[in-house]
Amino acid sequence: MSVEIAIQNPEDLDTQRLYALLKLRTHVFIVEQRSSYPDLDGLDLAEGTVHLSAWEDGELLCTVRILDVHGEDPHIGRVATKLEARGRGVAGMLMERAVDMCRTDARIHLGAQTQLEGWYGKFGFERCGEDFDDDGIMHLPMIRKAVAASA
Repeated sequence: MSVEIAIQNPEDLDTQRLYALLKLRTHVFIVEQRSSYPDLDGLDLAEGTVHLSAWEDGELLCTVRILDVHGEDPHIGRVATKLEARGRGVAGMLMERAVDMCRTDARIHLGAQTQLEGWYGKFGFERCGEDFDDDGIMHLPMIRKAVAASA
């Protein structure tokens, strides 16, 4: 697999890349999953936000967003994979990178679609609350606890 991984802060995103990220998220979350929700939440360009994306031959395959990447409680979200790229391990590569980018002492949060609880569990995330309806799609809160510092 010759996939290029891009890691960009908001100020590094050119218009075409930002458009591609937003287009993929819109297609996956709003069109494919039939959920009307405000994807443009004002956080894509916020300080501390990082966008990870996987590209192949100039085509966007997958994207992940981290909010407050260097904070104590970062949030990973907006994990979206193009239908034709699913099952290739691309999202897993981006999730591993996203977790590695956060501080080792951070408590990393995410809201997972309920059917993906086991998949996120592979990256050390555990359920931390009850299921909830997020614009018509059932989710659950998950956390990856801080790694204890060795003495």
